[in-house]
Amino acid sequence: MKRAFYDRPVLGVAQDVIGCVVSHAGSSGVIVETEAYHHSEPASHAFVGLTNRTRVLFGPPGYAYLYRSYGIHACLNAVCEPEGVGAAVLIRALEPVEGIELMRARRGLERVENLCSGPGKLTQALGIGLELNGSDLIRGPIVIARRQSGWRDVEVVASKRIGITKAAELPWRFSALGSRYLSRPALSRA
Repeated sequence: MKRAFYDRPVLGVAQDVIGCVVSHAGSSGVIVETEAYHHSEPASHAFVGLTNRTRVLFGPPGYAYLYRSYGIHACLNAVCEPEGVGAAVLIRALEPVEGIELMRARRGLERVENLCSGPGKLTQALGIGLELNGSDLIRGPIVIARRQSGWRDVEVVASKRIGITKAAELPWRFSALGSRYLSRPALSRA
């Protein structure tokens, strides 16, 4: 994956990253669900402007923005758009492909469909913590790689983002049509 992939509008990246592979610490999964966030809308952490917390969001594209959700879970985002624009793609769900036994041990679960079916679940399954905030998604230790051959023509559907109260009406959630690994079912086509 090249940095230019991320250096473009967040809505395009959020759709195009479906089918790409996230790898970390001996495990990986195919991205099957994302959400886009941009500083122009109030659900984005970047909406408040440049702060110590949002510094990574306004930085160069292709880096990981990690934050804690509900005081418990780390959530993985890929920073997008040119430096100075606060935008990122939240990785919401993965289809596990490698290191499944390791993911099961990290999550304490057996059922593969539940290992990475949410943003906090997937970071736990991949062993990703807040200490990796600001890491390079091209060089690692968290790497997002191009779509595998079987995912090149994946059909993507759009729906409203979930788990938020502000700007919830925006259809900025993207999912692989028919995936059984989503956090919630998707309803319409992109």
